[in-house]
Amino acid sequence: MQNTPQAPDRRGPFDRAWLLMMFPALFWSGNAIVGRAVAGEVPPIALAFWRWVVGAAIVLPFAWRHLQADLPAMRRHWRVMLALSVLGVAVFNTCLYIAAQTTTALNIVMLQTAMPVLIVLASFLMFREGVSARQGIGIAVSLAGALVLITHGDPAVLARLALNRGDVWMLAGIASYAAYTALLRQRPAVHGLSFVAATFVTGAALLLPFHVAETLAGRPLPLTAPALLAILYVAVFASVLAYLCYNRVVALVGANTAGLAVPLVPVFGTILAILLLGERPRAYHAIGIGLIAAGIWLAQRRARRA
Repeated sequence: MQNTPQAPDRRGPFDRAWLLMMFPALFWSGNAIVGRAVAGEVPPIALAFWRWVVGAAIVLPFAWRHLQADLPAMRRHWRVMLALSVLGVAVFNTCLYIAAQTTTALNIVMLQTAMPVLIVLASFLMFREGVSARQGIGIAVSLAGALVLITHGDPAVLARLALNRGDVWMLAGIASYAAYTALLRQRPAVHGLSFVAATFVTGAALLLPFHVAETLAGRPLPLTAPALLAILYVAVFASVLAYLCYNRVVALVGANTAGLAVPLVPVFGTILAILLLGERPRAYHAIGIGLIAAGIWLAQRRARRA
C-alpha cells in the first residue's frame, strides 16, 4: 500500500504558536529592565499611561477600518472588553512599574516565572479548565529551566531572596495578567488590531485620573531623552507587537500553554546579556534554555492534539 502524501503545511508564521511565543518574551525581557532603569526619573503611572497612549496612536491608523466593522460586537461584549482592559492593560503594567521603584529587575523576572501556574489556576477557577499530565510536566520543566537561568544554577539564591513592597505589587500584577490570559477566551470574535486598539484606549482612559493625580502630587513626566525613549520602547515593542502576538498565541493553543511564553523571558535576557554585554556562556545557560525548550515542546504537543 502506498502512503498517501501529506498536504503541505500552509499555515503562516502568525499561526505558529511556538514562533509567536518568542516575540512577547523578547520584548518583555526589556520591559522590566526599562522600568527599573528609569524608576528614579519617570513616575510609574506616567510611564504606564503614556505607554498606552502612544501604543494606541500607533495602532489606530491600522485598526480603523476593522474597528468600524467590529465596534458593534465589542459594544455587545462591553463587560468582557472592560474587564480585559482593566486586567491586562491598566493594572498589570502599572503594578510592574510601581514594583520597579523599590525592587530589582531580577526580582521582577523571578516573580514572573510564577505566571504559568497562576494562569492554570485562573483558568480552573474561572472556567473549570483542567490541565493534562503532559501540560503540567511541560509547565514544571519550563519553570525549572527559568529558575536555573535566573539563579545561575545556584539554589542558594532562592534562599537569599528577600521580598519587599515592590514584590507585593509585582505579585498583584502577575495575578491580574493571569486572569487576563484566562479571560481572553471570552473576547469577542473581532480583528486583532481592533481588539488591541480598543483595550489600549480603554486602559489609557482608566489610567488618566491616576496620572493627573500623580502629576498634581509633584511627579510630572520629565521631557528628557531617557524618558521619551523608554516610552517609545514600551509602547512599540512591549505593547503593540507583544500584545498582538500574545493574544494570537492564546487563541491558537489556549491560556495554559500560552503562559509558557513567560519562562522564555529570562532566555532572551540571557541571550541579550551574552550578545550585548559580553557575558560568557556558562553550563547553566545551556541547561536552563534546554529545560525551557523541552517544557514548551511537551506542552505544545498536547496543544496540537487537542
